[in-house]
Amino acid sequence: MASINVGGKDIPLDEEGYLENLNDWTPEVAEVLAKGEDVTLTSEHWEILNFLREYYEEYQIAPAVRVLTKAVGKRLGADKGNSKYLYSLFPYGPGKQACKYGGLPKPTGCV
Repeated sequence: MASINVGGKDIPLDEEGYLENLNDWTPEVAEVLAKGEDVTLTSEHWEILNFLREYYEEYQIAPAVRVLTKAVGKRLGADKGNSKYLYSLFPYGPGKQACKYGGLPKPTGCV
């Protein structure tokens, strides 16, 4: 089983790099996961990650990209609630990549 080391603690990951235990997530874990994919998290990334974590807490599901785009647009405005913006932050797929960094399960409907 794969894992990452954050602050001297081994954090187990599944075969796709998502956290095995959602309670292991911390902002430092997000930074390590992003760094592993050559991504430096900016305030724009964190805005989406925090939104996703709030969404998951409320609905207990990680949204597919279409739902994510619509929900972000509703909450953060049309300039951020569009695929172009989200893919500029998470080029490997805003749903999958953002959920991974946010410590959430893989979104439903993602391949």
